[in-house]
Amino acid sequence: MNDYITLRIDITPCSGDTTDLLAAFLCDAGYDSFEPDAGGLSAYIPAANFNMNVVNEILADFPMEVAFRTSHTVVKGQDWNEEWEKNYFKPIVIGGKCVIHSSFHKDIPEAEYDIIVDPKMAFGTGHHSTTSLMLGYILDSDMQGAMVIDMGTGTGILAILAKMRGARKVVGIEIDTPAWENAIENCRLNGEEVEMINGDATKLKADEGADYFFANINRNIITGDLPTYVKSLKSGGTMFLSGFYESDIPVIKAVAEPLGLRIAEQRIQNEWCALRLVKA
Repeated sequence: MNDYITLRIDITPCSGDTTDLLAAFLCDAGYDSFEPDAGGLSAYIPAANFNMNVVNEILADFPMEVAFRTSHTVVKGQDWNEEWEKNYFKPIVIGGKCVIHSSFHKDIPEAEYDIIVDPKMAFGTGHHSTTSLMLGYILDSDMQGAMVIDMGTGTGILAILAKMRGARKVVGIEIDTPAWENAIENCRLNGEEVEMINGDATKLKADEGADYFFANINRNIITGDLPTYVKSLKSGGTMFLSGFYESDIPVIKAVAEPLGLRIAEQRIQNEWCALRLVKA
């Protein structure tokens, strides 16, 4: 059963800085989606990876003077679509050009690119700032005839849009098996042919010669795997990175520059960051 845990943390006093910092710590602990609000944060993690002792350690060492109240509930795998339809996943338009919705949505706005995503237990619906920023980069880039790699593809949403935008070949790689299966399903829903690989960065081919490389994961994974990523990107190729905060840019830059990756642009949304880098 692909169950998830919803961890609810109420924060007093609560601010955007507090929820963003807490989300960053939880992300490093394996949580893969977050819903901040005026009173705190809801965070999601596969039930098999949930450890309340880890949460308690994060809260005990939290560097801001705030009070926490925690609770957690199980979201059953078969109830995932219903949960998102009721509470979180609503149709969204990105950049005025791309609408993202589920097969169960009605009253869908019209847009040039129409993407169907049934998220199930995989995250990446366009609602989080990092996904929205990555989609924006794809919409603003010439994908015609390109070879694209989407690392940590999740629901497959970035890979699907790249194919819709004219990419010749798109390869999506996802370490989480249920998410990988969901990405394959979403590609079929949209009628787009994407090669989906179940695995991590070790599945990359050093001589792939990608024109574009996407990675919307988190700072620690990106910095650890960037030397492998760059080998799959051709000279002059473009890399889009997200999943980290504006304050993390110096950390990314310190790893990227010795590998021949130059930061050409940065975009910020709600303190989350996406970078466009070019390989020398």
